[in-house]
This record gives sequence, structure tokens and C-alpha cells, in this order.
Amino acid sequence: MQDARARLSETLAAAVDAVAPGHTPVTIVLERPKQAAHGDYACNVALQLAKALKRPPREIATRLVAALAAIPELEKAEVAGAGFINLFLGLRYKQQVVHRVLMAVDGYGRPNIGRGRKVQVEFVSANPTGPLHVGHGRGAAHGASLASVLAAADFNVTREFYVNDAGRQMDILALSTWLRYLELSGVTVPFPPNAYQGEYVRAMAREILARHGARFRREVTGATFTAWFTGTEDEEARLDSLIAGAKAALGADYEFIHGFALNEQLRDCRCDLEEFGVEFERWFSERSLYDSGMVERAIGMLAEKGLVFEKGGARWFRSTAFGDEKDRVVQRENGQYTYFASDIAYHLDKFERGFDLVIDVWGADHHGYVPRVKGALAALGLDSGRLTVALVQFAVLYRGGEKVSMSTRAGEFVTLRELRNEVGNDAARFFYVLRKADQHLDFDLELAKSQSNENPVYYVQYAHARVCSVLEQWGGDPAGLAGADVSPLVSEHEAALLARLMEYPEMLEDAARDLAPHLIAFYLRELAREFHSFYNASRILVDDCAVKLARLALAGAVRRVLREGLALLGVSAPARM
Repeated sequence: MQDARARLSETLAAAVDAVAPGHTPVTIVLERPKQAAHGDYACNVALQLAKALKRPPREIATRLVAALAAIPELEKAEVAGAGFINLFLGLRYKQQVVHRVLMAVDGYGRPNIGRGRKVQVEFVSANPTGPLHVGHGRGAAHGASLASVLAAADFNVTREFYVNDAGRQMDILALSTWLRYLELSGVTVPFPPNAYQGEYVRAMAREILARHGARFRREVTGATFTAWFTGTEDEEARLDSLIAGAKAALGADYEFIHGFALNEQLRDCRCDLEEFGVEFERWFSERSLYDSGMVERAIGMLAEKGLVFEKGGARWFRSTAFGDEKDRVVQRENGQYTYFASDIAYHLDKFERGFDLVIDVWGADHHGYVPRVKGALAALGLDSGRLTVALVQFAVLYRGGEKVSMSTRAGEFVTLRELRNEVGNDAARFFYVLRKADQHLDFDLELAKSQSNENPVYYVQYAHARVCSVLEQWGGDPAGLAGADVSPLVSEHEAALLARLMEYPEMLEDAARDLAPHLIAFYLRELAREFHSFYNASRILVDDCAVKLARLALAGAVRRVLREGLALLGVSAPARM
């Protein structure tokens, strides 16, 4: 059944055509008024038409209202203020939402705006250089929830993790692991301050030593290290020299150290995410882009179009021709391709796989990276409008009111696993989507662990558990409530719950269209608030059988929407708390 907003939008559009044939095209927007006295919906279409029709907006609104008089869903429509149209749905129509919820076969209120279109959501994609931290957790929660929302809206969704297994950061991890291995083997070596410092690096080194003994031991002295340095004071350049020295000293064994560190961290990442309820259809290797020749082909395509030039021994993409602030290096003087080059190839690959829409979930610090990637797609003759980048702000963790510092290389970070162990998966998933993704998020550990109404996930889950408790006390078959007479639902609290249930399909459509899973968290809190108010004001298991069954049916509908909404966010709906 079509939801009320869509039905009224179509009716208003027909009324506009009747009242103002040949009018300037307008968009029918129905908004939920903040005050119930202003109706269930408000529309400003009369104000939009006033200038073109050269008529007072109230006059236009009055004519539109007259055209709406025969709509059975409406109790009334009235003109308000400068020319707004306030629409009031009839109570009988609102009551039927209980049946619509309880009788829905494949989920209540799921819009079909996707129409089976293929969409790829690439998210997390953290460098496999250490455990996932709480910042990665927000991207994981947002991406997974977004993918679920899109799937619920009839998109054909592929969830993908891009494994950065071919870059410098992996070389730094391999070097760090080998140096710790040398220490454990009795070889005294200085450890660079800008290498990876975490305990997990020592753990990998211990594992290598336990499995392979002295196989990778090399007699490296301080003098050798000094020889590897380039003489520059730049610490990053020194690190590059050490990496080159490690490759020379280890020879073919370097690939083993590199591969071991990569696989160990990737395995840990997979496990952590699966335990967090985040899974992917595909883990895409950056290295495969080089092995398949895709990077070379992508840059070659740009060169054929005259968009690659040489300067200072390097090759540059003319990205300023596509809105970027400066041109970008795609191949360095030493012949190595840049991260940007592999990103161009990766997005070319995405488009060639036939996705109708490509969504990248990136950290907010990548904001400046967006125009150059879109520019590269446009340069390749692709529709850059099919790429959407959702930026996610970093999550800041507070413990005891104090901010926790975060530095991956220094090993000073709280892992996602530690956070989950402390507050639980449900609280972590819900808290991460409590704010719009591009807004700052302070994660309050004490609040997330509390069992109080101030804890939003507890508050929502408690509403679900309350319904389960009532249905258990009743002892009847919940499936039979789909046919209950709901006409006794006439109180203020019942009407408020009915109205809130009706909002769910609209909210779900908005969340999918705007790529905004946080709307679900907002909605669930409001639905839980309405239910708790109803529960506290009205006995459900009353003696009057008709009233009892109607209220049980209403509670059952609330339970289903709570459960389905929580599932989209990867949060459980416990029957007891």
C-alpha cells in the first residue's frame, strides 16, 4: 500500500495541474510540522506558484484545498499563515497502519526507489598495518548501516573493502616487524621513532621467531644502519632508506615478512569486523590492480587523451583541467606509481564492473581528495555523477571526561575490539550512527554502558523488551493480532504512536535517498519515546477485550518496527533486559 506522503503528493500534484494548467514546474514537498496542531503534513506549493501565477498564495492555497476535499485519507485540509496548506489525516486511516505493519510480508514500509539498481558501497578500507581503532569503527558502522538501508530500499548492494596491500605503509609495517624480530633474536638495532610501535608488532615478531627460528636473522650493526641512511635529517626519508636496506638484506625473504605481516593484520581485521556484525561481499586487493596491469592501463588512457605530462622526471595528471586546485603526480621519478594512480585504476575498475552507483565512505580528512578522483573519472569519459563520497568525521573517545589520544604508528590508540568488549556491540553500533556522518562525534563510554533512559540504545531496546514482556503476560498468539479491530485506538498517546508508525516508510526512503542511516537512529528514539509514554499512561492488558486486543496489536506493530529498524543498524532487539 502506498504511504500517505506519496499518496498526498500525487494528489496535490494533480490539484496543481487542475488549478494552474501549464504552470511553472514545482516540487511538491510535504513536511512534518513541529506542532501537532498544524496537522500531519504541511505544504508550501502555493507560495511557490504565487509569483508565476501572479495571485496571492492564500488564494491559490484555498483553490488547492478545495480540490483535495474528496480524498478519503484526509480528515481536513486548511490554509494557514501566508499560504501554507496543512493536511490532517483521518483517525480511521491512521489506525490501519497497525494492520499494514503486522501484515507486511517482506518488511514494513520498504521503498522500492532502488528498483534493483547495482550499487557498490566501499567502506572501512583501513590500511592493514595494525588493529582497527575506534575511528575505523565509525566508518564501519556507518557503511554497514548505509548498505543495509540501501538494500531495504531495493538496491542490489555489494559491500567492498579495499585492501591497501601495495603501498609504503605496508613496507613500514614489514620493516617494523623485522626489526622487532631482530631484537628478539639478540641483534641490537635502533628502532625508528616513526615506525609502528604497537605491541601487536612485537607479537608478530615473536610468532615469526617461534615458527622460523633464525631464518630471517641478519647480522646488522649500527654502522650498517648508518650506511642505510641517506644523510638527510628528514625522518621519513630515513625510514625509506631503512626499508630499502631491509629489502637488500633480506632478499627474497622480504616478501615473506611483508606477506606475513599483511595476512596477520588482515585476518585480525576480518575477525574484528565480523564480530562487529560487519561483513563484505568482496575484499579487493590494491596489488591486483598492478598485477593485472590495470594501473598502467588507466594512466595510459589518460595519456592517450593528452592529460598526462612529464615534469621533473615524474608524470603528472592534468587535474586542474577538471576542477582540482593543482595537477597531481601519478608516477614518480623512480617509476613507481602513486596512491592516486591506483585509486584512478580502482575507480575505473568499479565502473567497468557495471555499478549504477558507487559510494565511497571516506574519513573527513579526505575531503580534498574528492574533486581529483571525480576529475579523473571525467577525464576517462565516465559519468563522475555516479560516484558519491560520504565523508565520516573521526570519532573522539572520552573516558572519565578525558579525551583519549590516538596515534596508530605510536601504538597509542583504543582498538575497536577494546571498545566493543567494554560497551558491547549494540551500544557501539548505535552510538556511531547517532550523529550525521559528517558531524563531529564524541563517544561517551560511561553513557554507552549505563542502563538508563539517557542511554539511547538502552532506551530503544527497553521499549522492545517491554512489548515482549506484555505479549508474554498476555499469552496469546501474536500472529492473530494482525486481524484485530483497531477502532478503539483513540487516545492521545495511541494517536501519537499511530502517527509515528506511519512515518517509518517515509523516513526509510529519506535515509536511502540521502544516504543518511542516522535518520533511523533518530526515528527509533522517537518511536521508543512515544511507546514509553503510551505504556506509562495506558494499561494494555485491560478487562475490555476489544481495547486490550487493539492495544496489543499496536504494541506488536511497535515491536516489529523497532526490531526491523534496529536490524538495519546492526543492533539486536532483546526480548528481556
